[in-house]
Amino acid sequence: MVGTAVVRGALTILLGVIGYPALSSGANESSTQIGIPPETVADYLHAVIEADRTFYTIQVVERLQKRGKMVASEDWRVSHTLPLPAQFLMESSELAALTGAKVRYRLIGLWPINQQNGPSTDFERKGLEDVRMNPERRYSGIVVIGGERYFQAVYADRAVTQACIGCHNAHPASPKRDFRLNDVMGGIVIMIPLNQ
Repeated sequence: MVGTAVVRGALTILLGVIGYPALSSGANESSTQIGIPPETVADYLHAVIEADRTFYTIQVVERLQKRGKMVASEDWRVSHTLPLPAQFLMESSELAALTGAKVRYRLIGLWPINQQNGPSTDFERKGLEDVRMNPERRYSGIVVIGGERYFQAVYADRAVTQACIGCHNAHPASPKRDFRLNDVMGGIVIMIPLNQ
């Protein structure tokens, strides 16, 4: 998919820039590390991920469903339908991981349809609460997982189309059924390794 290629390319470029050694112009100058702050890298990645997912949701899923051409469903592999927008994001994250970069991103929510998409740490729970109240800013910090330091950021995930709302409000496993357009439905979590 085009979106996945864009995400992979962005990951490669951005991770190559973090910590890139500065070129010294003289023999007496020491080599120092320069790079893009992880907050900025996370913001760049979020912009690409959000743009790809919004485009897919509006221009592919919603457009084809309105025309009666094809629907998106949870069992898209078996039923030969389109992946749901949340599945599109999960699949692109798994493909991005194949590049060898340790950057990870996923959707989480306080009211997940699939329980594995709930917050897995106190940091993620606090992040979801914060972006629900302040959707225009990210919640971020340094976390340690398995002895490795990561910059982790949570961004608000909004209901961008009626298709998002309809799916979540009607799904039998949904714990919340009153979403409206532009409501914060959860969050996109981005993790960037700091020990590389």
